[in-house]
Amino acid sequence: MLDVTEIARILPHRYPFLLVDRVLEVEDGKRIVALKNVTINEPFFQGHFPGHPVMPGVLIIEAMAQVAAIMAYLASGEEANNKVSYFMAIENARFRKPVKPGDQLRIVVETIFHKRGIWSVAGKTYVGETLVTEAELKATLADK
Repeated sequence: MLDVTEIARILPHRYPFLLVDRVLEVEDGKRIVALKNVTINEPFFQGHFPGHPVMPGVLIIEAMAQVAAIMAYLASGEEANNKVSYFMAIENARFRKPVKPGDQLRIVVETIFHKRGIWSVAGKTYVGETLVTEAELKATLADK
């Protein structure tokens, strides 16, 4: 549905911090599904961990947040150039399996509520059909 070029028009993030490669599905303001291809070329693998590369959990959460921000921007109809997404809270984060080079993260974000500019979402990431990470995130779109 959206490739990385279209994603870069929405999000302000750029390499190496853009952590979304493709958006597969969007249900307006309710649900979004995206992919992150995890490769050995990722700069964080140089130090996390040499000889046993594992994607840092905080970056998996960041990928969820970026996917949630894409959903919020698309649902708001706001010009992405005029807004920025800010984290407000991360709750109930669970890391179930390590994510390694060669894995493809499927990121699923569903809205819990959206009121007065605040988005609360439930995020889950999968490698294949295996749940690897889940968390609840809160964020807002604010004027730059």
